[in-house]
Amino acid sequence: MFVSDCRREFYDLIVTQRVLLLVASDVDALCACKILQALFQCDHVQYTLVPVSGWQELETAFLEHKDQIKLLVKQDDDLDVPAYDDIFRDEEDEEEDSENESDGSEPSEKRRRFEEEVIERTMKRRQRREWEARRREILFDYEQYEYHGTSSAMVMFDLAWIMSKDLNDMLWWAIVGLTDQWVQDKITQMKYVTDIGILQRHVSRHNHRNEDEENSLSIDCMRIAFEYDLRLALYQHWSLYESLCNTSYTSASFKLWSVQGQKRLQEFLADMGLPLKQVKQKFNSMDMSLKENLREMIEESANKFGMKDLRVQTFSIHFGFKNKFSASDIVYATTSLMENVEKEGPETTNFIKALDSLSRGNLDKLHQGLDLAKKQLRAIQQTVASCICTNLVISQGPFLYCSLMEGTPDVKLFSKPVSLCLLSKYLLKSFVCSTKNKRCKLLPLVMAAPMDVEQGTVIMVGIPPETESSDKKNFFGRAFEKAAESTNSRTLHNHFEMSIIELKTEDRSKFLDALIALLS
Repeated sequence: MFVSDCRREFYDLIVTQRVLLLVASDVDALCACKILQALFQCDHVQYTLVPVSGWQELETAFLEHKDQIKLLVKQDDDLDVPAYDDIFRDEEDEEEDSENESDGSEPSEKRRRFEEEVIERTMKRRQRREWEARRREILFDYEQYEYHGTSSAMVMFDLAWIMSKDLNDMLWWAIVGLTDQWVQDKITQMKYVTDIGILQRHVSRHNHRNEDEENSLSIDCMRIAFEYDLRLALYQHWSLYESLCNTSYTSASFKLWSVQGQKRLQEFLADMGLPLKQVKQKFNSMDMSLKENLREMIEESANKFGMKDLRVQTFSIHFGFKNKFSASDIVYATTSLMENVEKEGPETTNFIKALDSLSRGNLDKLHQGLDLAKKQLRAIQQTVASCICTNLVISQGPFLYCSLMEGTPDVKLFSKPVSLCLLSKYLLKSFVCSTKNKRCKLLPLVMAAPMDVEQGTVIMVGIPPETESSDKKNFFGRAFEKAAESTNSRTLHNHFEMSIIELKTEDRSKFLDALIALLS
């Protein structure tokens, strides 16, 4: 069913029930979950929370709770949607009856009525064919590409706002959910800026206190602010030098995997007039005189070096006096906690830690996530540099292909879907900046990494081309399915993202051959 009114057609139906809350393993889903949890707490709704990382876990969760599940189905007539037969009824029976009820008028009158009826039936059949053709076209477009709409967290916040139950915490979770889509490159820049504008109005409404008010200086206060910040990962919790080296945008622009790129970075720092000693120490320890105008200095020098998009619209949050985080900081930290490869108990441990890190009372978990995020970003940039320097990215005709071998440093990290997707997107961005082949700049990328050595499986992801006009639609989901079907390859389409699959190692070559033939 299509839900057009979230409150009436969704929340009002479940608020009197015990709810089974199934949450996917991505930051946007976690943020939507936090908002729903807050609403459930407000309305005293009982619920069971089950994390699901893919279709198999979703099916398992359903089977475990199916005896308690009631399907809430809304009839079409409640939505004022006419049935298909009511629109495209041929009415042959009615026409026959009307002929039999004829009053014996002149043959010419009968012939005129008959011709009108034939024309009317012909028009209806034509409309029906056009409707079916349009339906096939819409379904083909819908199923051919994978793309993302409005953030789930934003939808849940909108629900809370409609019910006048929205809080500053909920607003922050909505912001983090949207930022996750932007960090993961799931939505277009235009969509991101549009949604930022929507959230900015809510931020102004919730955070309108004057700075000199006593309330704003409370140690427990929480304040959200809109700002134009630098597109540098974790720079306020790292050193500026490390952030420049491990942010995909600056790393690709400077080509830091080459000696020439390292020289350009030194020239960039010299142009800003920043001493290396200051740049390489923690951002919090830099001289206040340098930090005051740092953003303007970096932006001015970035424009000289061709980096015109180093400034981005975002939000930051202040907890009390000293804790300040940008929305992207939270995204990186929460993602790293969720995909931590170090075993620390049951499988749900990472999920619970990631969920807890979104609460302002768990800053220790958030700082742990920031440390893990730094390791993840270093691993990604080192792997990108290695792949480009050793020419591991090769053209397969309709797409680029790169495969990580067992034994590659940090390869275990890239058996996780979000980490592999981030690596793939950073690698494609860097490859486009490094190659001189104009055709290769327009190609998508397929990347594979070892998944489970004992079972002999690899995880594979498809990334759309890196172009400024990209609509972020991904066609690899259907392509992977067709290639697997045509070769009887042993694949597992378990991830909610259709463009991520698991594949038996020995079936990889025939699968890739079929994919090349399919996309050529």
